[in-house]
Amino acid sequence: MPDQFADLRHELAVANRILANEGIIDAFGHISTRHPKDPNRYFISRHRASELVEPSDILEMTLDSKPVVPTSLRLYSEMVIHGEIYKARPDVNSVCHHHAPSVLPFCATGVELVPLFHLGGTLGAKVPFWDSRDEFGDTNLLVRTPEEGASHARALGPHWMLLLRRHGASLAGKSVRECVFRSIYTTRNAELQLRAMAIGTLGPLSAGEAEKCGGHNLGSRGVERAWEYWVTRLQKAEAMWAAAGLPRIKGLAEVARPQTAGLPQAKAPARRAAPASRSKKASAKKKRRAA
Repeated sequence: MPDQFADLRHELAVANRILANEGIIDAFGHISTRHPKDPNRYFISRHRASELVEPSDILEMTLDSKPVVPTSLRLYSEMVIHGEIYKARPDVNSVCHHHAPSVLPFCATGVELVPLFHLGGTLGAKVPFWDSRDEFGDTNLLVRTPEEGASHARALGPHWMLLLRRHGASLAGKSVRECVFRSIYTTRNAELQLRAMAIGTLGPLSAGEAEKCGGHNLGSRGVERAWEYWVTRLQKAEAMWAAAGLPRIKGLAEVARPQTAGLPQAKAPARRAAPASRSKKASAKKKRRAA
């Protein structure tokens, strides 16, 4: 039976690999997407490093973060991050959780993350903090229980990025590609802020500038332009995998073309037919063998 969500699984697998290739997620971290037809379900990879995720790894979950189809596969410990945000935010269709090195100094110090350049407008109006100690005392810092996940979602509130004290960051988006865009450029903003703080006083965007920049950059044209760039970078990176005999994800060329570029969707190249003379020789050879 054909998989009606094959394209979704493929795009989510590509999103995982992009975030790994861009240095946002390493062996740990994850991204999910809400079910396009049932808002009470979502899709996420099995327990696996993002750089290795394939479409076949993508599983369907309830918002209680239980697999729709029972499985013996190991699952991520922090899936409640995703399920509880989807419960609290009907406008969110993708969630990412990561521990990028550039955001960890803010998680460790409590220093506010602020937009410093136009693409930093993807931070949103505010980046709140969540401290697991406030409600749960000493833990292993993983968000594993429904209660912790719900507390985490409340801290995110109406915002698009949340910093977890001594842990990492969680981000939300209206689509997988928007969530990837926000995850990457908020991290770039954090890198810039660390450098700027070492030089002198910060000059962040005004509230109005942040709103206008975020709205412009998160439009479909900007998101699709960046998506094409990141997929192309992933193609180049995975070309080295082939030389090493490592598995590559298929179909990258088909998802690289921006949907808003006014161009037809890219198609896989057709197989070239063998020259007529070669075909005739092969046919004659088969006849001789049969005789």
